[in-house]
Amino acid sequence: MYKAQKKIVLVAVNVLSIIGFILVCLFLLPKKETSVFSIYTFLVTVIVFLAVVFWGNRIRSFLVSFVRRHTLEAGETVILNDFIDRLRFCYSLDDFYSAIGDVLEKKGDCSVLLVDRVKNYTLYNSPNRLSTSEEVKNKLDSHFTETWQDGFFYFDRHIGVTTNYHKSRGFFMCYEKQHLYVFCRYTKLFDVAVYKRLFEEYKRFISRTRTISELSEISATTKEWEQLAETQQSFLPQKIPNIPKLKIATYYRPLVNVSGDYFSILPIDSSKTLLMLGDVSGKGLPAALIMGLVMNTVKIIEDKEDLVGVLHAIDKAIKGMHLQDKYTVLFLSIVDTEKMRIRYINASMSDPIILSPSPDGYRIKPLTSNASLIGILDVGDVTVAEKRLFRGDTILMASDGVSEVMDDSGVELGDTDIYKKTLMAGAAKSPQQMVDDIVDLIWKYNGDKKLHDDVTMMIAKVGY
Repeated sequence: MYKAQKKIVLVAVNVLSIIGFILVCLFLLPKKETSVFSIYTFLVTVIVFLAVVFWGNRIRSFLVSFVRRHTLEAGETVILNDFIDRLRFCYSLDDFYSAIGDVLEKKGDCSVLLVDRVKNYTLYNSPNRLSTSEEVKNKLDSHFTETWQDGFFYFDRHIGVTTNYHKSRGFFMCYEKQHLYVFCRYTKLFDVAVYKRLFEEYKRFISRTRTISELSEISATTKEWEQLAETQQSFLPQKIPNIPKLKIATYYRPLVNVSGDYFSILPIDSSKTLLMLGDVSGKGLPAALIMGLVMNTVKIIEDKEDLVGVLHAIDKAIKGMHLQDKYTVLFLSIVDTEKMRIRYINASMSDPIILSPSPDGYRIKPLTSNASLIGILDVGDVTVAEKRLFRGDTILMASDGVSEVMDDSGVELGDTDIYKKTLMAGAAKSPQQMVDDIVDLIWKYNGDKKLHDDVTMMIAKVGY
């Protein structure tokens, strides 16, 4: 009705505008052809044309508004218009149900059924014999399945799709497998043009509520991750213990909230301290779980000087989790400042070194790997390695997030002379100053871009 009347108005106004334009031009144009006549003709034509366009648009807008008020905004169509207006401000299913009850049910005497076809679950049905009928529901389930295309359709009294609008007994809308069925005996009295507007608003409502739901889930998940990150942080040393003849500084920067990197500083007695640093494979929650497991395992072991026993306990704990392809690399050591020695097991960590002072500067002593990956392979027999320590020695432990930082050309920091020079220069400084120098170098070398791995390091200086 609205579209047809609107089309008639547009055609009629355009035809009358053209006829009026021609008549006015014929009446106003002069009878003689002179040089002045050409200019006069042009000016009169332009003025008349502009006047016709202006008044034609005014008349057209007035008549279209008149038709709209007497079609879309009058009669039974008002009910669906009111529902559309309510739908614009619906932000949840509860809002939607309220709009259905207030408008479609109370004002329109309609019965409504809302079905989630993915779960095949009825989200809403009016307390009406028609919408609660098992026979009706069975027909809807068989006729309008999960694969039904998006759009709006009419159904007949047998609840089959009909193209005969005047014989329809209701309509339904399908968007992203959310089916809204509206049973109404006077469906034919609604103006056809209103359905497209209703469907577009229904689509926006479904998209809006899903977005809000996803944001709520993300918010809840974010809070859970934040809580997990806080719990994980609690496993790490909250402050560096005051240890005679051993100054220590650390740096810990997870790539995301949680990390697979970890470190520990556990004084055993007045001269012996357990230093540990490791990196779990992968990222996210599984890595965080392994990290917490390793830290807790080491914490509860009574004989922390038995490095082989500690390693086997960690290996057994990880394998007991049955997380596929999860393992850790690990550097585990006991620093004895009385006997001036370090006993250690390096389970495939690539970066532990000792920077030892010498007449020619500092010499680098690698603490090479002497054990396999922990938690995935057979550990086998492990021998504890030992090295002498001297006053002024600096022990550096770091995850591969330090040495594997790349510049724009793809060269890793650990392979550069600038990294070696930074270590040499930092060895003469305090552990915290050396940590700061390395961190500054990482960001400069990376070009202040986003890092791609967790960054963790521990530096211990002996004899001070």
